[in-house]
Amino acid sequence: MTTTRVLAVAVDCHRPGLLAEFWANALGHGETRTWTDSHGLTYHQLDFDDGPALLFQPVPEGKSGKNRLHLDLAPVGRDQRAEVERLVVLGAKVLDDPPDDPWVVLADPEGNEFCVLPPR
Repeated sequence: MTTTRVLAVAVDCHRPGLLAEFWANALGHGETRTWTDSHGLTYHQLDFDDGPALLFQPVPEGKSGKNRLHLDLAPVGRDQRAEVERLVVLGAKVLDDPPDDPWVVLADPEGNEFCVLPPR
């Protein structure tokens, strides 16, 4: 059977270095590398041993609506509220904290939404 795998989740942004640093700190691991394509655009890539990379690619346009794809995070070694507070200190912003749902919606420093759920 032929298969394929996800190599990276690409994130369009204005400041790839800033987002790579935010997500490296938010996730607490990963190796960041920088590379330049044939058009002279510089990318920042956060590589992990256990899954796809996060690739931060520069684009000229701004974010124009809700993400069609987002990350769901679950803290390890702390509760959900403590994790949300930690991420806010790193530069995230709380967008929604619905009382009837188990997630809190945040945005990274460029406005990309992600959710924090309770520990698993």
